[in-house]
Amino acid sequence: MPGPLIACVHLASWALSVVSREHPGLPVAVLSETTHRVLQVNHLALGAGVRPGLRYAAAVSRCPDLHAEVAAGPRLATAWRELLDLLYSRFSDRIEGPLPGTVFLTCTLRQAQELAASLNAPVGLAASQEVAQLAALRAQPGQVREITPDVEHALLPITPLAHLHVLGLTDEQLQQLAFLGLACLGDLLKWSAAQRSAFLGSALGRRLSSFLKGERRTTIQRWTPGEVIKETLTFDLPLHEPGQLQAALQDLMPAVYRHLRGRTAAYLTVHADTPGGRLTASRKPKWPLDERGLCRVAGLAVGDADALVLGIDRLTVQLSGFVQPSRQVGLWAGLQELDVIREVLDRYPAAFVRVQWGNPHALTADQQYHWVDWLTGEAQLRPLTPTPNVQGEPTALPVSGRYSEAGD
Repeated sequence: MPGPLIACVHLASWALSVVSREHPGLPVAVLSETTHRVLQVNHLALGAGVRPGLRYAAAVSRCPDLHAEVAAGPRLATAWRELLDLLYSRFSDRIEGPLPGTVFLTCTLRQAQELAASLNAPVGLAASQEVAQLAALRAQPGQVREITPDVEHALLPITPLAHLHVLGLTDEQLQQLAFLGLACLGDLLKWSAAQRSAFLGSALGRRLSSFLKGERRTTIQRWTPGEVIKETLTFDLPLHEPGQLQAALQDLMPAVYRHLRGRTAAYLTVHADTPGGRLTASRKPKWPLDERGLCRVAGLAVGDADALVLGIDRLTVQLSGFVQPSRQVGLWAGLQELDVIREVLDRYPAAFVRVQWGNPHALTADQQYHWVDWLTGEAQLRPLTPTPNVQGEPTALPVSGRYSEAGD
């Protein structure tokens, strides 16, 4: 196939994929965060009689070995970012993940086959993003479906109607088209451009007409990998008690906090390796961050994973999604001044200091104020840093002989 190849990895349900990978070989169900009803199930749970819409108690009564949990948004976002970073490190530097569950990347046919086998997911390979996604929807899990440009004209007309959401059609429009008797894209091709625009809307009609004329998205943007701070601690004996966990977090957090350098983190993720597998939980820490607050958030995340019951053999604390907190550099600071300070701090984190006031009515300057780091707030010694007037230990005054005699 001439030109770069675009692969589309289709993970039908990202939440179910994340939970299933953490608990392989078990019937798995994803619950609603509000009603605790079953939203998604894997094939093992489906074979045991668990159906979407059941209450948690009814699902467990049908399948006692069912593992059901609520997959929260921060946890899924962190797992999705980790997957994109993994693809970046192993397969390609051009990756786009517009929505969790669908990722596009440039690769060869051999790499696409390796990707499908490692993720056990359907992969489509084509010269454009739209055709690659349509091919992924027609592939089986763990297989690659390749559509070359010379066979596009034969395969596109038989595309099922349910797959046309790739081109922007909504579920309501697909239901209306099915009610009219349309079954595939070829039936829609029989309509004129004016009929498609009148039924689907002018914007969607023009997009569909452009696609049928051969206009495709054939490029993928370069992926910017996210920075991750990660510290791991391995134990000789499994941890079961909250006190042991707190002591371990106190050993881990100084190194994690030192790498932050005053930045904020969007997610704190805890990986607990137990005899039953790896348990993961994520929380959103609040600014300002300190070691004590990070320990508390990490402890809550471990509690969410319920890992102490099984025993923790290895504990990993990970921070991601870093941004610099906003600071007012002046009373009427403009955008230009803010951009300059941001660029300087990115290159030289220790370049700026600021004043932290103490007691403005103190008699000595070292009690009135001191200089601290712009980002971390730690005290910094600079040429203008006030120093105490008395240096070192005071020396004892000699006692004269006559006072000694008088004392005697």
